[in-house]
Amino acid sequence: MAAAARIVADIKQRVADGRLRPGERVPSTRQLARDWGVALATAAKALTVLAQEGVVVAEPRVGTIVAEPKGGRARRSAPSEQDLTRERVVRAAVEIADTDGLAELTMRAVADRLGMATMSLYRHVGGKDDLLVLMVDAALDDFALPEQPPQGWRAGLEASARVQWQVYRAHPWVARISSLTRPLPSPGLLKYTEWAIRALEDTSLDATTKMHVHLLAYSYVEGIAANIELERQARAVTGVTGDEWMAGQGEYLRWIAGSRRFPAFVRLVDELGGDFDLDLDRLFEFGLGPLLDGLAAVVEGASR
Repeated sequence: MAAAARIVADIKQRVADGRLRPGERVPSTRQLARDWGVALATAAKALTVLAQEGVVVAEPRVGTIVAEPKGGRARRSAPSEQDLTRERVVRAAVEIADTDGLAELTMRAVADRLGMATMSLYRHVGGKDDLLVLMVDAALDDFALPEQPPQGWRAGLEASARVQWQVYRAHPWVARISSLTRPLPSPGLLKYTEWAIRALEDTSLDATTKMHVHLLAYSYVEGIAANIELERQARAVTGVTGDEWMAGQGEYLRWIAGSRRFPAFVRLVDELGGDFDLDLDRLFEFGLGPLLDGLAAVVEGASR
């Protein structure tokens, strides 16, 4: 039997004997790939077959769950105990990441915070990878995009950037959790892509350029915000603040000045006279306008 078929048969058996009940999450693609030692594509194929056969269904912000049996009761509109416990698990994980950083986030740490056994968490989330997706979605939901988009592509991208910055300010770890080349499969993150593409929909840009414009605007905010989490991690490890660390670099700065290898930098430092405070909020504001100005040349150039 092919690997995908074996996975399908196993999930069906677990549903049949009650180990997986309607509304409960099934293992994610990554979890299945690890558990069965198969490629991600094989695990994804198994979930696709299960969905086509009506065994499982994808639920936004939750993941893939066991479907209700045909002719069975419809799911209640009120949240079940399973849903409420999952939300507690996700919120506990977000609190750990907010307070201590992602480095301290483990399934055991979440279980300890909730007073649960570590293995019991897997009844509510498929594993740490699934938990991270739910955490990101929960963090993004704390700062929702406007219900009514503003008029014009520029106002749309600016509004999105400002909400994104609010998210990172409240939950700095979010800026370090995903990458452009391997994006997290998060409905919350996809909302930003949807927002940007809709903002650019009435422009004359081709599809590739629209995606590039979105990625540049998104990466601008994420790139600056990543330093919030990096600074927090450095302070947690060393116990030294950013200002204290800079104050301790006097010998290195004197070496730079004496080496005569970086004359422009030395002149700039002299001109600043020790009066430069790297404020990330101020840097974000400083760069957002010029970034949009540059993108305007692309968007309006395409129109012409």
